[in-house]
Formats: sequence, C-alpha cells, structure tokens
Amino acid sequence: MRELFRKFAQTTSQAVGSSWAFILSFLIIVVWAITGPMFHFSDTWQLVINTGTTIVTFLMVFLIQNTQNRDAKAIHLKLDELLKGVKGARTGLVNLEQLSDAELEGLQKEFARLHEKVVHEHKAGDEEQIVLEQAAKSG
Repeated sequence: MRELFRKFAQTTSQAVGSSWAFILSFLIIVVWAITGPMFHFSDTWQLVINTGTTIVTFLMVFLIQNTQNRDAKAIHLKLDELLKGVKGARTGLVNLEQLSDAELEGLQKEFARLHEKVVHEHKAGDEEQIVLEQAAKSG
C-alpha cells in the first residue's frame, strides 16, 4: 500500500506541477467565471468552485508533503554520504535532522562563530597583502 501511494504521489505531483495542469486549471476558472451570468451568480454557482478548489487543495497538501518528505530524505542521505567521504569532515554532522531544536541552535551558533573567525582572518590576510604590495611598489 505504501509503495502504491508513493508511486501515485510521485506521478500525480509531476502531472499537477506541469504547465498543462496550470492551463487546465486556468481554463476551468475561466469557464466557471463565464457561466456566472448564466446561473445568475447564484450561491450554488459559487459553491461549486469553492467546494472543488477546497477538495483539490486538501488532497494536494498530502501529495506535496509526501513528495517533499521523500526529496528531503534523499538530499539528507546524499549529504551524509558526502560527509562520510570527505577527509576531515565531521561525521558527527550526519543525521542532524534527528537533533533537538536546542542542539541545532547550538550548532548554528558554533558555525556562526567559525564564520566570523574565517571572515576576520580573511580581512587580516587582505590587509597584509595590501601592505606587501605597497612595500613592493615603493621598494
């Protein structure tokens, strides 16, 4: 059952994400709007589009969520594989998605400090380079 839903969700998300699906949806709205005067813009006429769009939106939420979950999982696995394969990489970063919010925030602060250190070292290196270039020109 799970595999059947995966295939259905993947196929459906590809189909509804196409330009043809958008054009079809647009045409349905145009036809609905054109029929408004014919039905005297009645409550039933309005209810048809409201009900239709609500049902489609409700179902699409689950299909989109399923597809996004699969994509996210695949990306995480690919990144985990890269972390394992890069010498010097911290393999403790594998499965970060399993950490608590507090742990992720702590790790984010650690990377922010590391970034500031790299930026500071880079600026110091740039200043040193300028001094060396000026000395070379004057000497």
